[in-house]
Amino acid sequence: MSRPPVYLDNHSTTRPDPRVVEAMLPYFHEIYGNAASISHRFGWDAAEAVEEARARVAESIGADPKEIVFTSGATESNNLAIKGALPALKRRGDHLVTAASEHKSVLDVMKRLSREGWNVSFVPCDETGLVSAEAVEQALTPSTVLVSVMTANNEVGTLNPIGEIGRLCHDRKIVFHTDATQAVGKVDLDVQADGVDLLSLSGHKIHGPKGVGALYVRRRDPQVRLQPQIDGGGHERGLRSGTLPVPLIVGLGKAVELMFLEKPDEPNRIKALRDRLEAGIVGRVADVRLNGHPTRRLGGNLNLSFAFVDGESLMTAIRDVAVSSGAACTSVDPEPSHVLRAMGRDDESARASLRFGVGRFNTEDEIDYAIEVVAEAVARLRKHSAAWSSTSAL
Repeated sequence: MSRPPVYLDNHSTTRPDPRVVEAMLPYFHEIYGNAASISHRFGWDAAEAVEEARARVAESIGADPKEIVFTSGATESNNLAIKGALPALKRRGDHLVTAASEHKSVLDVMKRLSREGWNVSFVPCDETGLVSAEAVEQALTPSTVLVSVMTANNEVGTLNPIGEIGRLCHDRKIVFHTDATQAVGKVDLDVQADGVDLLSLSGHKIHGPKGVGALYVRRRDPQVRLQPQIDGGGHERGLRSGTLPVPLIVGLGKAVELMFLEKPDEPNRIKALRDRLEAGIVGRVADVRLNGHPTRRLGGNLNLSFAFVDGESLMTAIRDVAVSSGAACTSVDPEPSHVLRAMGRDDESARASLRFGVGRFNTEDEIDYAIEVVAEAVARLRKHSAAWSSTSAL
């Protein structure tokens, strides 16, 4: 009897927690009112559930509930944050700063804005994927109005010094946005202490449902003004029109609640599983390189390059273990990972990379199975590599 496949792609998406699904179910068929319908009990009950979720999301990042805007996910949140902030900032300057290692939903926005006449600087990261406050500071000019740097890199897990960057921006009255999609619930976040003006997050990265996310928008010291990107109805205090997906919002709120309910045991357990996976693979496979910071990274992230092995071929060879290729920033992009390139990796090394994402439902048995499968697959593929044969013969 074959064993079920092992899921180690938790940075791509997570399995919804059964407790999240249970919390959502009544809002599909029992409490099904429109949260914007304020004239009857059906709408009131839906609105109450939305506000409860809003409060949970706000509490998780040190914000006020009135500063939380629900969206369809982090991609929309990133678009709303950056594009929405610019009309009010245009009179002060035309310079934007981001990092070369950002998620595509930030990079592509910045590239579009560049084509539209904005002056955009893409600061480098170091060889571990870290974007330093010093690198950001060097890119700033008197006309800089917005900086966007992610909290945790989605490919290599490296944690950026968000507090340092946020305080740097606030000292210069520059709006600071961070994509915290991978970090929420995994590391401590405090938008007030860190000087964050705009923060994006998504439900499906924290064992919540797909199709829902949120954007934090600072209301004071300073107040950040956004121009909505979706018009029609004035929902979410006019910042994001559209009928609220109450079941999804309830699921997001429950997922956030569970992330903090599970602390600190869950992060420690996940990191221990990640370390077990890393030690097992490195102990069994020669010429393996860690991509990302050795210590300053997400507890569940493990991105490895396997010399003389193609990442796509390796993924095919370990099809019973679900992982992502380090070269697959998007499912339709055949190019080597822009993150690994930004870290100084050559195309060959980038294509030889796999990203393992350990999560809530993984077990030691699954980790040990993954180690075995990966080690055997790499050995099998290297047997057919002329470059490996010539190297091993030396």
